Amino acid sequence: MNLPSSCCLVFFIGSLAAQSPTPSPAPPRPRYEVKHAPSRIQVDGKLDEKAWQAADPIVLIFPWESQTGAKQKTTVRLLWDDQNLYIGYECEDVDITAQFTERDDPTYRDDAVEAFVNPRPSQTEVYFGLEMNARAVLYDYVSINSAQYVLKRFNLQGVQLATFIDGTLNARGDRDKGWSLEVSIPWANFEELSRRPEPGDVWTAAFNRWDGVEPNRRLSMWVDPLDRSPNPHHPERFGDLVFMK
Repeated sequence: MNLPSSCCLVFFIGSLAAQSPTPSPAPPRPRYEVKHAPSRIQVDGKLDEKAWQAADPIVLIFPWESQTGAKQKTTVRLLWDDQNLYIGYECEDVDITAQFTERDDPTYRDDAVEAFVNPRPSQTEVYFGLEMNARAVLYDYVSINSAQYVLKRFNLQGVQLATFIDGTLNARGDRDKGWSLEVSIPWANFEELSRRPEPGDVWTAAFNRWDGVEPNRRLSMWVDPLDRSPNPHHPERFGDLVFMK
């Protein structure tokens, strides 16, 4: 029996649809419980206070195999109290390099870590960016529309930032062990988007590390942004921060 050409076309399209693989669902965004600091935190870059022992670790992942830098472990921890959000990083690093020394320098070109914080998860257009190198130099800004627009003249107020280096900074021939960083951010900096959090509130955030210098460099992240090229600015993929008692 000869079928009309239109029927053949329908059968052909249906056959292709049946053979096409179903797109895999995006992996879920992670959820982190930010515990209330049980004791005072001194921001000195060492993460050796007893309070940090209560904070669960986040281990950053390496989404891009195409990058040539070493896969060096980075651990992130968070705490909060009535005054501040606290973020601590511990970075394995055999060659610690950081050249930039002035606030709002492009610290992301050095060995650096990042925190992107969105206090109002109902929107993803605006978030706060902190990019901090191994010298404890801060580049801070407000990001709009996934960093297509960055308000560089914005400065967070009252931020405390410190690093501890286990090695020799900018000595390219020896073998270092690593570096750690602590930062405290007063809640007042976020008040245009949100009040100070209460137990049960949820914000979103991303934590990243730029490790090494070109051409051997690698970006590691808390959440896979599902981007083919290394790019940390994907607020729709930020993980959840749940503030606990």
